[in-house]
Amino acid sequence: MTPPACDGQSQPLTTFFSQTSSNSQTLTTGYISNTAKSTSDTEMHEPKSKSSIAILGCGDVGSTLAYTLILNPICNEVILVDPKTALLEAQVRDLNDATYRGNTGTKVRAGTHKDAGQADIVVITAGAKQKPGESRLSLLSRNLHILRSIFSSMQPINPDTILLLVANPVDILTYFARKLSGLPESQVLGTGTSLDSARLRGVLAQKCEVAPNSIDAYVLGEHGDSQFIAWSSIHIGTTPLTLALPPTILTPQFRHEIAAHTRGAAAAIIASKGCTAYGIGNIAASICKYILYDIRCVRPISFYQPELGCSLSMPAVLGRKGVVRAMPVNLDEKEQEELKACAENLRGIIEGAESEWAAKEKLEEALRRDTLVPLEEGEKGEEKGEEKA
Repeated sequence: MTPPACDGQSQPLTTFFSQTSSNSQTLTTGYISNTAKSTSDTEMHEPKSKSSIAILGCGDVGSTLAYTLILNPICNEVILVDPKTALLEAQVRDLNDATYRGNTGTKVRAGTHKDAGQADIVVITAGAKQKPGESRLSLLSRNLHILRSIFSSMQPINPDTILLLVANPVDILTYFARKLSGLPESQVLGTGTSLDSARLRGVLAQKCEVAPNSIDAYVLGEHGDSQFIAWSSIHIGTTPLTLALPPTILTPQFRHEIAAHTRGAAAAIIASKGCTAYGIGNIAASICKYILYDIRCVRPISFYQPELGCSLSMPAVLGRKGVVRAMPVNLDEKEQEELKACAENLRGIIEGAESEWAAKEKLEEALRRDTLVPLEEGEKGEEKGEEKA
């Protein structure tokens, strides 16, 4: 299958609102290339003769993703990285057992962060779990420490590597990953509301009695409490949702229940079984396929929005360079306000994290100075004593 060719060039993002009517706007986020145009720009990239995907963190989500990549092979090699060596070795052995049947050419091996830094795609599932009573900002601080350690260990990173963030809070970590990795913004993305949007399509498919892949519907913004559904742009085939469902069904109560179901689905699963793994593992594997095979699918992905000052989910074309370009989306007045509120909430968390991070670095530097000064004075005293002797 060969998808239609389109310009895969990318350059710094520009986001703007263009008025389309008195009550709606089009949000456009675009990438334009910094690289010279080549003769192959109009052709789809074929996957490399040998491709690799590194998964950092081999817990529930990381191992499920690895297993999905074995069952639906898209790369030659899956590299697992985890500081818990016993768990890492056990997962590698268990996953390799699934390859011996002979229906996959994908190999699984343990690797280091430096190995991961040379992979085609690096999927980061590693992160601290929230403790009882722990604030979101405190959890974020611990996960940022993990993220900083990961990128420090991965250097130097292959300049063509695509980073896919899965760990939560995914939008905030995606924002900081673009700074810590040094990679172009188009190559740093998060799963964002991809799974939320899939859940939305699933429940709407049941209500409308059609296949989920016949529905274009997106959950946008934060992967979290401030996410919102772009109701005004939902279509079933070419038919707007407002024509596909009668007003007696498409009521404010109906919309509220659908939004609450989509937003709370993960929490309900976690409350019963302790984690979510299959849904997000499948979504992450699909994103990896879109990237490696340059499929140019449009999906809601978390990536940096300069005009909003944060990373959050908006529709984007996914290809071999990561985010090939953003896709315009019509938002009505209410949805525009929800997007602005979502971005404001994320910026507040980012600013708080940056302040805490800066304060922590300042404290660490002060402690280093306090430790070094007595040591130097002691050494001088010893030297003087030796001279006297």
